[in-house]
Amino acid sequence: MWYLCVFFHRLLDYRKPEVEALAQLFGVSDSLEWKLPLYHHPDSPFHFVNLPNEDLARNIANRSILVKGIYELWGEGSSYEELEESIMSYPDERKLPYLTSESTFKITVDTFGKVISFEEQNDRIQAFTYIPFKGRVNLKAPEHKFWLMETDDYGVNNGLPPVAQRRIFFGREIGGADRKLLPTYQLKSRKYLGPTAMDAEMAFLMANQALVTPGKLIFDPFVGTGSILVAAAHFGAMTMGADIDIRVVRDGRGPDCNVWSNFKQYGLPMPIGLLRADNNLPPWRPGLKEVFDAIICDPPYGVRAGGRKSGGRKLLKGVIGPYTVPDDKRTDHIPSTAPYSLAECMHDLLDLAAKMLVLGGRLVCFYPVLREDETVEVQFPEHQCFKLIASSEQILSSRYSRVLLTMVKISPYTDEIAEAARLQHVEFRENHVKWLEDGNLHSSVFSPADQIAGGADSKTFKELKPKYRGKYV
Repeated sequence: MWYLCVFFHRLLDYRKPEVEALAQLFGVSDSLEWKLPLYHHPDSPFHFVNLPNEDLARNIANRSILVKGIYELWGEGSSYEELEESIMSYPDERKLPYLTSESTFKITVDTFGKVISFEEQNDRIQAFTYIPFKGRVNLKAPEHKFWLMETDDYGVNNGLPPVAQRRIFFGREIGGADRKLLPTYQLKSRKYLGPTAMDAEMAFLMANQALVTPGKLIFDPFVGTGSILVAAAHFGAMTMGADIDIRVVRDGRGPDCNVWSNFKQYGLPMPIGLLRADNNLPPWRPGLKEVFDAIICDPPYGVRAGGRKSGGRKLLKGVIGPYTVPDDKRTDHIPSTAPYSLAECMHDLLDLAAKMLVLGGRLVCFYPVLREDETVEVQFPEHQCFKLIASSEQILSSRYSRVLLTMVKISPYTDEIAEAARLQHVEFRENHVKWLEDGNLHSSVFSPADQIAGGADSKTFKELKPKYRGKYV
């Protein structure tokens, strides 16, 4: 059946992928069928979606972050005369069960692109005399909610290309997003924050893309202050995180201001564990694989914090060999780190996900993009174990954007893939040593995406080659 899906007018590229993901979460294996209302632009908040049943529509709407509501459409038209004709022609057997004398109802008037007064809203509601409502009006907790939705007239600026004619919709609400979720988890009221903390809306969108449900094990290898895991825990998942900076995952800003206190603040289950671990040198024991249901993360790409991996300039050059930290220094020891290019980081992340995700598990992560030349097609990282099923762009500025990639694991991690990953690790390491030795910049070390913020480590970039900051190699 076709339902009217009305989105919040934001993060336009994320809207349909979220609904598609939630449909799969609730049991729909095939991709959904969409169509636009008459005269509407693809960026319009109004879309029709074909869903198997009302229960699925309700589940999607109630779980979604970007769906304002999903409605059983009783009528539509370009004028109120057309709307009345459309509603009158809608089958009585579909309408009458919601108009009985035992029921309670409420009609809400909503407009997109303009504001109308309370008197105008009331006049529109009073005009529905041709619908035989027999129940009582209940504005606080009605059994049935009806919506009258009206779009703008031609030529009025509402952030979209003008439509040829306005459109009016009337329908019964099936379900709607709980937007109280976002104020509850907003960053400004959170106890422990870092400079790269993921905002609540995006964290919940990522959790939806990853199909997070109770009992699933979710891992974030760049956990930081735990924003993504907080969203996953809200949906009932078991969580684990890792970060290369031990001060973030162990110390925070004190015993009452750390990653753990963020979960305690919201009454969420604590993470199973938080590890000081390096994405470049995973800590998992040999033979351990396919333990996570999803990996959700925001890899460091240098906009606010450069990527780091274990090592250091002297260690990489072989001047100092492996060393053991004395027992009396272990508590306060902070291991040395080296720059970590985005190309190497994404390679390591895909290899980790290919090994540690269950078959059918999802990797959801951000990837930065330069928007200076939109004629050049962006090449996203690939892996033979994964299929890219969604890419949603968020424009950050006129030059930069980031794309949320959603990949699903479609084949097992084999010995051949493991050997190819090992050789790739060796190549990255050799390239990095060469870069440190001769002070030159190599495209194999710093990918174009790294140049978004002047390389994987902007401080090193500034010290070695100031003229290269923000440039392509």
